[in-house]
Amino acid sequence: MENYFRNQKRNKSTNLKYIHMKSITYKHYILGISLAVLVAACGGGDKKAELEKLKKERAALDTKIAELEKDSTLVKKDSLKLKEVDVLELNPRAFNHYVQTQGHVEAEYNILVTPKAQGVVTAVYVTEGQSVSKGQVLAQIDNSVLVSNLQGLESQLKLATSVYERQKNLWDQKIGTEVQFLQAQTNKETLEKQIAALKEQIDMARIKAPVSGTIDKINVKVGEGAGPTQPAVHIVNTSDLKLVAGISEAFISGVKKGDKVEVTIAELAKPYKATVTFVGKTIDLLSRTFPIEVKLPSDPALRPNMTAVIKVIYHTEPNAIVVPVNLVQTVNNEKIVYIAETNGKNTVARKKVVEVVGVFGDGAEVKGLNKGDKVVTVGYQSLSDGENIKI
Repeated sequence: MENYFRNQKRNKSTNLKYIHMKSITYKHYILGISLAVLVAACGGGDKKAELEKLKKERAALDTKIAELEKDSTLVKKDSLKLKEVDVLELNPRAFNHYVQTQGHVEAEYNILVTPKAQGVVTAVYVTEGQSVSKGQVLAQIDNSVLVSNLQGLESQLKLATSVYERQKNLWDQKIGTEVQFLQAQTNKETLEKQIAALKEQIDMARIKAPVSGTIDKINVKVGEGAGPTQPAVHIVNTSDLKLVAGISEAFISGVKKGDKVEVTIAELAKPYKATVTFVGKTIDLLSRTFPIEVKLPSDPALRPNMTAVIKVIYHTEPNAIVVPVNLVQTVNNEKIVYIAETNGKNTVARKKVVEVVGVFGDGAEVKGLNKGDKVVTVGYQSLSDGENIKI
């Protein structure tokens, strides 16, 4: 027990010494700092060491700032609301200017065939929808009387020819008179001319196709009368079709023969490429238009009298600034588009007022934009001028 109290007394003495020593050390530390401050205030000390210390402290602060900036919880709310857009960089290209109008399809050969002779139809050799060639006999008109007359004249011609040959042989031998020879020659030639005329009349009784094409309608029947005043057969050649239209007189100096044309027919799925083959010089007094014709390609799907929309390309601009036509908005009676611009570290939307020079297909030629401009193509509907965006 006595040893226990002796040890406790020794430990207490040791602790007091430790506290005393620590107090002395702390006082020395405070005294050192005070001396350093005093020396620095007096213009002394190691400035180089002080500079190195400050640099280390700044480096530590920069590292801490960078770590905090990476912390997603400290990101500004505005940066999370950047609108994402797509852009199209503009480059000049060729652009077509056109005038649009309506027209109708016509067959180059759309013919009503009428008989050349009067008579009763004895035969019809074709049916509706049948293809025929030029010169083919379509129907026959009664020519029996003419055929009988032809047979009689041909018999007379045989006799006249025989008499002529005998008279010629005698005349060559200086036998007989010249009058007899000339009479025989005249009789023969007269009969030949009569036979030729009669054959032509017989041929006129045949109704023939003046062009190749398709039988669209037959207006005569066997046993009915026919004549030059009554159309007998309707023939259409669908391989030779043209488009006829009227163009406003405002374009009389722009549209010319050879201009390219785009033809669209509502009933058909595909457009047709063609060229202007005729340009009229006369202005219609009522419509104030001039006529044009366009040669159409051969296509079984095309039919006469179809209605078509045509676009006549009268001018091509080789280096035009073209944007998709749907990007052009109308705001306060102005045509505008939005482009993406770099503003420091940010990308912002800029409103550009443009002038639409022309529209063709889904493109519009505009003035007010330059090569290299990045036009906003997605997300442009709700943008405002100067708004931060993300591409």
